Amino acid sequence: MIIAIDGPAAAGKGTLARRLAEHFGLALLDTGLLYRAVGMNLIRAGGDADDADAAAEAARALKPEDLEADDLRGDSAADAASRVSAVPDVRAALLEFQREFAANPPEGAKGAILDGRDIGTVVCPEADAKLFVTAGVEVRAERRYLELRERGLDAIHGRVLADMKERDARDSDRAVSPLEPAKDAYFLDTSDLDADQAFAAALDFIHGNK
Repeated sequence: MIIAIDGPAAAGKGTLARRLAEHFGLALLDTGLLYRAVGMNLIRAGGDADDADAAAEAARALKPEDLEADDLRGDSAADAASRVSAVPDVRAALLEFQREFAANPPEGAKGAILDGRDIGTVVCPEADAKLFVTAGVEVRAERRYLELRERGLDAIHGRVLADMKERDARDSDRAVSPLEPAKDAYFLDTSDLDADQAFAAALDFIHGNK
């Protein structure tokens, strides 16, 4: 069983993916971590996330243990990920990693859930169930702002909103694998849903697909 979950930042897809993975006993891959790790490896080495050649080299050198770095959850990593993910050679280098994970889930899992931006359209177009999880940009910016404040980080709401709009545009407008729902994806808008309601809606869809 393969489940593909796509959507923009702060839509709730990560939380939903974790709950579904636990519910069904599936291996989980947050594919955004791959791009975050590439971006942060590049930045730590003094490179530029907009340097396509350097980004591609960093992607080809990525190791599984790089996904365990402590600084991959911050906004700097998210911004770097959005930049390097626009590079075709980066996406090509990481595509095989993702497909191998889906085809051969680790630790004997009976399937996999991949959470990202182009899982249902590019990485696993034959997934058993595809969900596109989204929410209004104002709602997502508010969620991210509150998350940052809860982590004790300084955050300005207007800046968080502007960054999110910029990231959305970059992800949606890139030439290779833009952020868009697969034609057969279930469109789940979480703007007015809490985590339990989103989980219930996703379960109804997945069970209906079996």
